[in-house]
Amino acid sequence: MKHFIDDPSTVVTDAIDAEVALSNGALARLDGFPSIKVVVRADWDRSQVAVVSGGGAGHEPAHAGFVGDGMLTAAVCGEVFASPSVDAVLAGILAVTGAPGCLLIVKSYTGDRLNFGLAAEKARAMGLAVEMVVVADDVAIEGAAHPRGIAGTLFVHKVAGHLARAGASLAEVKAAAERASGAVASIGLSMSTCTIPGRPAESRMGPDEVELGLGIHGEPGAEVVPLRPVSELAARMVARVERALATRGDARAPLALLVGDLGGVPPIELAVATKALLGALTREVALVFGPGRLMTSLDMKGISLSALLLDEELERALTSEVGPRAWLAGRRPARVVPVALSPSLRLAEHAPSANPTRRAAVERACEALIAKQAELDALDARIGDGDTGTTFATAARAVLADLDRLPFADAPKLLQALSERLSRVMGGSSGILLAIFAAAAGAHASEPPDWAAALGEGARRVQEYGGAREGDRTMLDALVPAIAALAAGADLAAAAEASRAGAARTATMTSARAGRSSYVRADALRGVADPGAVAVAAVFDALARPR
Repeated sequence: MKHFIDDPSTVVTDAIDAEVALSNGALARLDGFPSIKVVVRADWDRSQVAVVSGGGAGHEPAHAGFVGDGMLTAAVCGEVFASPSVDAVLAGILAVTGAPGCLLIVKSYTGDRLNFGLAAEKARAMGLAVEMVVVADDVAIEGAAHPRGIAGTLFVHKVAGHLARAGASLAEVKAAAERASGAVASIGLSMSTCTIPGRPAESRMGPDEVELGLGIHGEPGAEVVPLRPVSELAARMVARVERALATRGDARAPLALLVGDLGGVPPIELAVATKALLGALTREVALVFGPGRLMTSLDMKGISLSALLLDEELERALTSEVGPRAWLAGRRPARVVPVALSPSLRLAEHAPSANPTRRAAVERACEALIAKQAELDALDARIGDGDTGTTFATAARAVLADLDRLPFADAPKLLQALSERLSRVMGGSSGILLAIFAAAAGAHASEPPDWAAALGEGARRVQEYGGAREGDRTMLDALVPAIAALAAGADLAAAAEASRAGAARTATMTSARAGRSSYVRADALRGVADPGAVAVAAVFDALARPR
């Protein structure tokens, strides 16, 4: 597994130094690397209750990323997924604790409870006022004797930090933290394990499996469930959380949600998952924190959901401004109400008309592109972003859905209507180029049409606007030969053969002067046909093939 590291043994200290260096002077770290890894507020004067948390590294931005005004006073860091030592915790307590005292917020893992607990005892023996709150928000295993502490701990950090900044006593800060801890329920779900720097990658899930109810240290989930659409997975997560909350407080209380990326989820998927989670909840949601990376598990492709029962005091604490840049301010969800499109963007209205031959040709072309989707995506994945097949198939499905509204009996209007639909539903440069092709062909067409002349004008405009030519390793390598064959009097079968040959030639081209292939090195292009050219060839094949 590849990692952006110098040495596995210095990953944590290197990351801490970066966090401190980029804090604009807000953070400092204690001396004592590598055994003592403690990040503290640089401006702390010990006049208020200190709030200290921490644990193993690998959960970034937790815990050091939440040190700052209104949240943590110090974060004590261990090695990756390993609890910090007693001496490290004690060093953190001693560095920030004054007369008002110190609250330790500890996730319910054995190592953290023991090491933070012994450090607290030692600090008390030195005359310091130290209290500890253990967070056990994980609801993966119903009835568990010692539930784990996971992402819901961040709510407790925020509540305790708010009270401490307001000048509350140690007893008051602890009571608020305990109330928040008792009112939060969390669960995680993942599609992959995580990879610890310096160790080989491991996988314990099959391609059609996900784990529900996992911790944040790479440990197995409470159960393995089949991979399903995210709306179904979200419903399982929400059901588990809502069952737990039903026993913890007012059933009418609104919720604050924290939606987290466990480290490896692309933002677009995280947004889709968030929509699914919100849609699955049966209770009122007043605030949403995230989605984003808040408490991660290295590179795990997973999400976490934490839900907190709100009251006025907790809501004030959660919505107050803080210094740490890693904290994501809460937002109030609202119903999505689309804004009407400008009338100028509406599709031009063409009276539908019939021409069975043309309708059949359009259907065959669209069906061919849909059938080629996986093949074209696979080709594109070798030289681009893997979406050519999906792009063409999406356009084809949109045209098929609109067949009954198309003016098949009028070739110029038909081409114009196809251009309008392609420009609206087909993304990327291929979509706009094909829309230009159809529009230019339509403007040059007559009734009855000279198809070779009309298509030739379309190809000329594509070359003019797009800047590519035959031989540049684009769809033109399949389009231009086919049109040339038609212009020479050949039939559709010969045009299809010319198109296939042109597409095949692109696999021998190891350089390109246009399109995405122009950014790809020669050895990656060799032997890979251009997916746009293959798509064009598939259309001509379909047109040449009678039903």
